[in-house]
Amino acid sequence: MSAVVTAESQAVKEAVQAPRPRKPYGARTRLSLFNWIILSLGGIFFFVPLIVTALFSLWQGGNSYGFSAYSAMLHTAGFWNSLFLSLRLAVETILLSFILMVPAMIFVHLKAPKLKPLFEFISNLPFVIPAIALIDGLTTLYTGPTWLISTPNYLVIPYFFLALPYAYRSLDVGLSTLDVRTLTEACQSLGAGWGQIIFMVLLPNLRTALVGAILLILTTVIGEFTFASVLLFHTFAVFINDTGQNAVTEASALTIFAFLLVWLFMLGVILTGRKSAATVGGAH
Repeated sequence: MSAVVTAESQAVKEAVQAPRPRKPYGARTRLSLFNWIILSLGGIFFFVPLIVTALFSLWQGGNSYGFSAYSAMLHTAGFWNSLFLSLRLAVETILLSFILMVPAMIFVHLKAPKLKPLFEFISNLPFVIPAIALIDGLTTLYTGPTWLISTPNYLVIPYFFLALPYAYRSLDVGLSTLDVRTLTEACQSLGAGWGQIIFMVLLPNLRTALVGAILLILTTVIGEFTFASVLLFHTFAVFINDTGQNAVTEASALTIFAFLLVWLFMLGVILTGRKSAATVGGAH
């Protein structure tokens, strides 16, 4: 009798301690009415202004609609120059961010995890310091060389600080999913140097995080206005603002174009994430 009771109690104990079965990845979840209401309100708040702006960009006067504003936008002086300038500055900001942050982040995760709170504090400072105060401090601190100060490349410095929170968070999440210490020790035991460890082992495993950081920096640089306006450089955001002072319809078309460009970058993040997930899930 005691053996039966013991067996039953053991079965109950195992049933209580057994983990709940998880839903398979990609399984559908039924949303409640409250969730649908919140999603609907969010969709209205997001899409209604966008739809109105798109309709206004097609307005040609009276009851006439067409793409004349988009045609005029593409042929406006300074459109392509300002767009290519912003894209070039974004590429330079990405390179500077990776050169400075990737080794620093690997060092913190591998050798000095106690410094991580300090890095997080520094990375969040751009959220606290106003842009106008940051640019005033930079112009006071950096007075040369003239080949940098007098060119749009100077914007890379404030853009680096502006994109710092997003790049840091993306890289931190990517490194947190890896066992950096074990990978490093395994590579060193096989005779690999630090260059091989970083470029052949760690960076390939950080592909999704790196792509996310790249696209976040791109969207940040393309949409930035304050730094370029104060320093009198004609970037894409400044071009949109100047166009809106004289041609409102063309400015609406530029806004829709910028929105689609940003969403194209975001689509790249989604597709890259799915591709990486499929590769990991199919590896054995």
